[in-house]
Amino acid sequence: MQDWKWDDYEPFFEHLLEQEINPANINSWMKYWSDFSELIGEVGTDVYVSTTVDTTDEEAKKRFHTFLEDISENASTKNQALKKKLLESGCTPDNFDIPLRSIKSEVELFCEENLPLMTKDSKLSKEYDAIIGAQTVEWEDKEVTITQLSPVLLETDRERREKAWRLAAERRLKDREGINKIWQKILEIRIQIAKNAGYDNYRSWRWEYLKRFDYTPEDCLNFHSGIEKVVKPFVNKLIKERKEQLGLDVLKPWDLSVDTFNRDPLTPFEDAAELEEKCHNIFNAVDNDLGKHFSIMREQKLLDLANRKGKAPGGYCTEYYYRRLPFIFMNAVGTHSDVQTMLHEGGHAFHVFESDQLPYSSQREVGMEFAEVASMSMELLAAPYITKEHGGFYNSDDANRARIEHLEKTIMFWPYMAVVDGFQHWAYTNPEEAMDPKNCDAEWTRLWKRFQTFDDLDSSEFEDVIATGWHNKLHIYHVPFYYVEYGMAQLGAIQVWGNALNNQKEAVEKYRYALSKGGNATLPELFESAGAKFAFDEDMLTYAVNLVDSQIKEMNQ
Repeated sequence: MQDWKWDDYEPFFEHLLEQEINPANINSWMKYWSDFSELIGEVGTDVYVSTTVDTTDEEAKKRFHTFLEDISENASTKNQALKKKLLESGCTPDNFDIPLRSIKSEVELFCEENLPLMTKDSKLSKEYDAIIGAQTVEWEDKEVTITQLSPVLLETDRERREKAWRLAAERRLKDREGINKIWQKILEIRIQIAKNAGYDNYRSWRWEYLKRFDYTPEDCLNFHSGIEKVVKPFVNKLIKERKEQLGLDVLKPWDLSVDTFNRDPLTPFEDAAELEEKCHNIFNAVDNDLGKHFSIMREQKLLDLANRKGKAPGGYCTEYYYRRLPFIFMNAVGTHSDVQTMLHEGGHAFHVFESDQLPYSSQREVGMEFAEVASMSMELLAAPYITKEHGGFYNSDDANRARIEHLEKTIMFWPYMAVVDGFQHWAYTNPEEAMDPKNCDAEWTRLWKRFQTFDDLDSSEFEDVIATGWHNKLHIYHVPFYYVEYGMAQLGAIQVWGNALNNQKEAVEKYRYALSKGGNATLPELFESAGAKFAFDEDMLTYAVNLVDSQIKEMNQ
């Protein structure tokens, strides 16, 4: 099907449109549509993955663009007609209330004029990838990617850390103008998308597009305030302790990742093959069935883990929809953070396997607020098994050290998340201002000062580096507004973990049960199935911070 043109797909849509829907055939009609949608989704995944495993592959880029323009846009128009047909029929497939809610929203939101604009938006995000993928520096007579430089920031030699940090920062700044231009083009497109669909601003449009039925923009802004009040003081304390433990007068940005007792960095694995094997052992220890899921991924080569030049940045898990199989992509360079990424993306992959029994693709579409609970919970549920005794990476001392590092980063993430989310709220409700990159720099800096300035951390000489921080967050370019979900999900995951500290087996069972629901329940219901509460207020933040604090203290002893 990779070589199919629109003319090859169209008859299948016409077949569905011509059929009369009635109570007797509704389930079979929906199954046909679902299976066909999965086939198109499978091709979409295939062409997308090809552009990320090698950003220099021009043929892959061409195939991706052709798919977006020729197949995706036309399929969206036909799918809109099918959604209308379903709603007008008054018939509902079995167990379909939640997908039906989404379909009604999609029908109201649909605007044919926006399809080519959304294609342009996707193409521009690929231009962003190409800029980031080409960011290399000379380090010890070798050309390395900025990602490959990151392990140096874990080294105990402070001069080398500083040199590596400055080198990466200077290299990023060279692309300042290029990324600014992409941003202006993307923002213009997004403003137009909202206007075409009759929305006051892009935030309102995107809210509906992301099916955020269970919370409002104001809830997110209150979440930011809670983080400022509850989490920031705790991070301030962690920074102060770090400064004292390292014996420094003041911390610099290159001192934030090194071990506080100046121990050599953790080196959990030599290469991607070892990462894969040891994570497989860990997944087996968490739950035998989850281990079997991962076996399938290994056998079918559904993993691309090692960093290399020309590879797109970041890590993700996507799905081959027709085969209902996940694919994991990441940029491993041998650090503990790679282990966390692998466990995280493993959680996403298990979501695909566990919800496999739901008959319709629309029942398996999960909001990111809960999809990220699947991944972040897995990081925490797997933590007891990262030792060599379970086939993992570390002796017990190093495992404790890795777990403390992970928990501290979990807490330190929330203020950063508030910066990223806050920036997007500002940009899309003040688009004329945001069109000028200088204003974006100023707003990012203002938010950085609000959430990320700490008494014992000095970044005063790096105004430009801080101001352009919004250039380094790929979500802003690829998936607007997708970031607060990580913060919400982290609170869900900490509750799952809190349950696991009392009864690991039961917590894993509930976790798997929640995953098996796919997206076929409301957000509060999905959280509840996992043994958690969908809340991100000050009380929930206080619970999370206190639990993490008590566990860190316990492990330090």
